[in-house]
Amino acid sequence: MSAPLPSHTLSVAPMMDWTDRHCRVFHRTLTRRTLLYTEMVTTGAILHGDRERHLGFSGAEHPVALQLGGSDAAALAECARIATDLGYDEINLNCGCPSDRVSSGSFGACLMGTPDVVARAVEAMRAATPLPVTVKHRIGIDDLDSYGHLRHFVETVAAAGGETFIVHARKAWLSGLSPKENREVPPLRYDVVQRLKADFPQLTLILNGGVPDLAAARRHLAWADGVMIGRAAYSDPYLLASADRDLFGESAEPVTRREAVEAYLPYVAGQLAAGQPLNRMMKHTLGLFAGQPGARHWKRTLSEQGHRPGAGLDVVRAALAGVPDEVLDARGPVIAVAQPG
Repeated sequence: MSAPLPSHTLSVAPMMDWTDRHCRVFHRTLTRRTLLYTEMVTTGAILHGDRERHLGFSGAEHPVALQLGGSDAAALAECARIATDLGYDEINLNCGCPSDRVSSGSFGACLMGTPDVVARAVEAMRAATPLPVTVKHRIGIDDLDSYGHLRHFVETVAAAGGETFIVHARKAWLSGLSPKENREVPPLRYDVVQRLKADFPQLTLILNGGVPDLAAARRHLAWADGVMIGRAAYSDPYLLASADRDLFGESAEPVTRREAVEAYLPYVAGQLAAGQPLNRMMKHTLGLFAGQPGARHWKRTLSEQGHRPGAGLDVVRAALAGVPDEVLDARGPVIAVAQPG
C-alpha cells in the first residue's frame, strides 16, 4: 500500500539558512502533522555536489518535502527520481524566490515569466516520480503582475499536470528590492489568491505570506486548501505545538516546551557525537520561549555558550534552568475552535 499523501492543511515554508535538517527535527517535536519543507536545493548541488549534505534527513522528519531550484526539465526529473529513492514525501519547484543569484540561474521567481518552461518541468518531474509535484510561486513579478498573467501561469502549469500551487500572496521585484524587502515591501494580496481559488476550484491552492499564527491560519482555511507559515513559525516555533489539535483535529494536547526540548536532546546528542557544534542545532530553538518569562536567559545562554568548542547538553540544561517551571510546563497557546452548530 502506498503512503498517504501529505496534508497541506498547515506547512512550514522553505527558508534558506533556516529550515535545515536540524530545524525540521526540532519542529517535529512540536507537531506530527504539519508538512515540513527543506531549504531550496538547486539541481546542480544535487547532481554535482555532496548529496548527503544537501539531501540527507532523518526519518523523524516525515512528512517532509524537498524544494528544488532549477529550470532544466531533465535535471529536475533526475533530482525528483533521486529524492523519491531517498524517501521524500513531495517534490516542490521553486518559482517564487527573487534573489539575484536565483534569477541569474534562470530559476526561482523569474520562472513566472516563462510558464511554458515551468509546465515542461512539472510534466517531466511527474513522469519521473509517483510523489506529488507542487509549485510555489508569487502572484506576479515586476510588470507581469496582472491577474490575467497569474491565471495564465497557473492554467499553463495545470494543463501539464500541476495540481497543487503554493501561492505567496505578494508580487516580487526581480531588481531593486532585496530578498528581505521582497518579503515585506510588496503588499499582501490575499484577494488575488482567493480569486484564483474561485477560478480553479479543482486545484489545491495553499496560501503563503504574512500569516502570523494559527488563528489567522484557521480564518484562511475557510477558503484556502491549506496555509503555509514562514517566519512566524521560526521566530515563535511554539505556535506549532497546537497545530495537530487545532487544525488537524487530533485529540492529544499540545506538548509542553520542556517536553519538546527533552524530545530534541537525543538527536542533538547524536549530532554532537558526529562532530556538529551545539549552536548549529540549538539556533533553531532560540524563539521557543518568545514572549515568555525566561526567554532572554534561554537565548543569551545558548547564544553566548553554544558556539564554544566542546559545548554540550550541559549548556542546554543551564539555559532551561533559567526558565520558570510554569512556562516550561504550560500547554498552549490555545485558539478557539468553532463548535458545530
